[in-house]
Amino acid sequence: MGCTSSMPNKIYNVGKMKKKKKRKLNIPEVVVFVPALRLPGETNLQRALRGVLPRHLVDRLSSLRSQIVILAEDTGGLAFNELQRALEDYLPVLIGLVNKEFSLDQTVDFKWKNLQDGRQEICIASSWFELLSVVNMIPILLMSEANSLLIPKESLDVAERTVSEDCKKDAVDLLIKASGYLDFCIRCILVQMPPDIKAKLPTDLQEDFLGAVSFQALGQGTEMQLGLAVENQKATLSVKRRLACEQLKYFAQDSGSTIFILLEIYCALEETECFAAMVRLAHYFLSKCDMNNAQGKKQLLFLKWKYLEAKAAAYYYHGLILDKGKEPSCHITAVCCFLAADELLTDSKKANLSFCVASPVTRSPPVWGVMKHLYQRIPDVASKKLQMYGYLLEQEKALQALPDLPDFSLSLRAEDYTLPDMDPAWNGEKWEAQVQTLKEHLNDLGDDEPENNE
Repeated sequence: MGCTSSMPNKIYNVGKMKKKKKRKLNIPEVVVFVPALRLPGETNLQRALRGVLPRHLVDRLSSLRSQIVILAEDTGGLAFNELQRALEDYLPVLIGLVNKEFSLDQTVDFKWKNLQDGRQEICIASSWFELLSVVNMIPILLMSEANSLLIPKESLDVAERTVSEDCKKDAVDLLIKASGYLDFCIRCILVQMPPDIKAKLPTDLQEDFLGAVSFQALGQGTEMQLGLAVENQKATLSVKRRLACEQLKYFAQDSGSTIFILLEIYCALEETECFAAMVRLAHYFLSKCDMNNAQGKKQLLFLKWKYLEAKAAAYYYHGLILDKGKEPSCHITAVCCFLAADELLTDSKKANLSFCVASPVTRSPPVWGVMKHLYQRIPDVASKKLQMYGYLLEQEKALQALPDLPDFSLSLRAEDYTLPDMDPAWNGEKWEAQVQTLKEHLNDLGDDEPENNE
């Protein structure tokens, strides 16, 4: 009797066993780069506010806060409208905690965690930190929604990307709103925080980072507008060039020291494009933050990629207008613009690859919109114009220099945002005396802690 025949019958059923399905590796596609989403962590509001606020108000705060967590975790942060509505419901009640009349700013240790892994938790005893985190969550959702709009859910050809005009316009509106929320965080919330609380903030809630993301949102909004202009047959060349350059005003509004630093960082480049101006300034803000983390490095690579694309677009459109001149010098300068645009386009492809492979790994979207047009046109125009006017370049070597790009005023602005009114529940007079006993309440909690830790 052979060994095989002596084996148990169940061994022969191996072929009939269900094969384990391989988990598909989900590599997200990025059109609009969105910072990591943070969620409220477990915070015992009842314990922290016991004897300070009425029970019904504490329960309401806790319930609204928990609703945000449940929605975000159940949907992976993709229920944009529902989550934003939950945040907007929470804000009027939360505002009471930062009201100076009640002196409750440092009563609660608020915890927040990263949605992706849930481990990177931060805890700060500040109601202003809670308000900052809640308001900052809204632009993250808006930018995520804009990214979703620009990635068609159904596409017959993966290599082709067609985004409707309405989706592009909606994405621009979302990015403008996102910039407004971020600007509000900087102007109206961070300024209320004492230095010791600011020092505890994570990188993605620091002023420089928030400013960088705000500029990025406006810059990508301008990119969408340029794409719409390229597809519009009635849009003139001057309009396209203006859209590729008008962010220069952001430099005019900055201090001279900031401009000096920017020029040092990009001394080899002409710093005058529209989208690139915002990207460049965002890059400066981010360079001041602690970027020793994957998320920060990823965003810097994204900005570099977009900066190079914008640079190429600006020189291409400027070159087209210069080439309409009749003087030989106009053609020479135009060729210099086209060659620079072609070189920048090549560099942008490398930057895109670096961005995609950097952790966390992402997929690059198919070339679409304005960049699809430029990828087709820039190499072709640069080659043809060099053949036509190459002899002039050889004769007039002194004119082989990139021209200054035009200075246009800024048209795309962040949408203004203001906090809602404080919830009427805070206007009750029955519990005013309880708020005045806050000091005793905190002392009681401090006495209880050693026993609870045992």
